[in-house]
Amino acid sequence: MRTPSIRSGAALAAAAALTLPTTAALGLPAQPAAARGALAAPTPSPGAATVTKAGTSFLTATGIAAGQPVRVGGSTGDYLYWSFPARAGQRHEVTATVTFPKGRTGASTWTVEVFDGLRRRQACTAGAQTPTAAASATSVPLGCALRQVRSWAEPWSADPLPGTYYVRLSVVELPERDLGLPIDVDLLVSEVGDGDAPADDGELKAPLVPNTKAGTVLTGEPAAAPAEEDDEGLLAGWLPDLSSRWIWTTIGGVLAALAGVVGFALTRRPRRP
Repeated sequence: MRTPSIRSGAALAAAAALTLPTTAALGLPAQPAAARGALAAPTPSPGAATVTKAGTSFLTATGIAAGQPVRVGGSTGDYLYWSFPARAGQRHEVTATVTFPKGRTGASTWTVEVFDGLRRRQACTAGAQTPTAAASATSVPLGCALRQVRSWAEPWSADPLPGTYYVRLSVVELPERDLGLPIDVDLLVSEVGDGDAPADDGELKAPLVPNTKAGTVLTGEPAAAPAEEDDEGLLAGWLPDLSSRWIWTTIGGVLAALAGVVGFALTRRPRRP
């Protein structure tokens, strides 16, 4: 009487084994989505000097080159900016690692963003752009793979064009008690394109580089311009400027007065003797 039950149980076990994921069937741990989308660790250019500075805004961004490593120290909550040039046909990958000190009170979320010369945010095709680090983590990796730079694009599109690009690294969510803790940032912008521009049948007239020196600083107070003498007389400010509006208003007033006089003469009763 127990044979059917045993057979049905074996069939269910076989069906469950067929529906298991490949990693579970092999006894391997499943990798998270962030690890599958992580970028490969790039290699700095031989002989490139390490940059130890970072800007705090677009105007003060520290200039770096592709393949030049960056290592700076900062505080949690700071906005760190770097800039690098890009030509048509190139593709770049931005990789960064933020190292934390011990004694953090909670998880934190970090982000790396890339903007073009017009301050338009560029999309990332791969990499952990906004990862979350647990409270027990000592570091968090970030990455952003950019699209290939085009030689021209339509004005309404957000396609990457040749010019200066900006990298911004910041924290977007963390406990308030962790603000100001020291951090170490390792960043590298690597070039993965061959540098040959595709056949776009066009060319950008000038690179997208913002004008950061639009004016000069005045060191002294400018001299006031002398007041112009008014030669039109005292009544010039009281009399309005003659225009077609004033002319037609005057003509209308005269016609209204004549119509009133004519109407009164027609409707007035004659006096009796």
